[in-house]
Amino acid sequence: MSSLREQIDLQHLPRHIAIIMDGNGRWAKEKGQDRLYGHFHGVESVRNIVEGCAELGVEYLTLYAFSTENWDRPQQEVTGLMELLVETIRKETETLNKNNIKLHVIGDMNMLPDYAQKALSESLEITARNTGLTLIMALSYSSRWELVQAVKHIAEDVAAGKVDPANITQDTLQGYLTTGGFPDPELMIRTSGEYRISNFLLYQLAYAELYFTNVRWPDFRKENLYEAILDYQGRERRFGKTGDQVKQEQETVINH
Repeated sequence: MSSLREQIDLQHLPRHIAIIMDGNGRWAKEKGQDRLYGHFHGVESVRNIVEGCAELGVEYLTLYAFSTENWDRPQQEVTGLMELLVETIRKETETLNKNNIKLHVIGDMNMLPDYAQKALSESLEITARNTGLTLIMALSYSSRWELVQAVKHIAEDVAAGKVDPANITQDTLQGYLTTGGFPDPELMIRTSGEYRISNFLLYQLAYAELYFTNVRWPDFRKENLYEAILDYQGRERRFGKTGDQVKQEQETVINH
């Protein structure tokens, strides 16, 4: 068993971890291979990290697999990625099911080719009743797209008389987001040394702890995940309050 894993306080795990899986292309280039070689090896990291989160008892894991901007990449890479996605989902569904993992997808599914939509629908149906880790794949997703969709749907419901504009709150907007049924991520990890959020869960990451690592995604493994969680557990989460206020509140909870 990992010594890093033993240091993790299982009572204070982030309920929801979000990951920007970056660096597949650069990893492949460094090895003199094409970008798809990197994406292919990135799948092993996905398998490893999903397993790691499930073993620890993390409730939700969101992986940024494909952004709406990724459609602008070279056609060969996009086609290869879609085929890899479908092949991986078909292969992994049985394992997800066996491990009680529920698959969920957020993003503009209409942009995916029919064969990819079909494979996803089948996997979602097969894992729908599982009660362990919820694995959320952000596919053909961008946060600005999501916010525009939410505003449109709110406007439609206001026009239909279902929503009173005077009663719209943060909770209302939250409910119209694609992640409406999930808690916001407390920890966001980005691999490969980039320090950007890249249009990922902009609203939901308002109070998340951000963790950046130089490790390329195909090299990211459970040990790296444990490092990120330990780093998270060493931080003080204040939500706009002072450190003293947070300590006082914690002491009040303990004393009661």
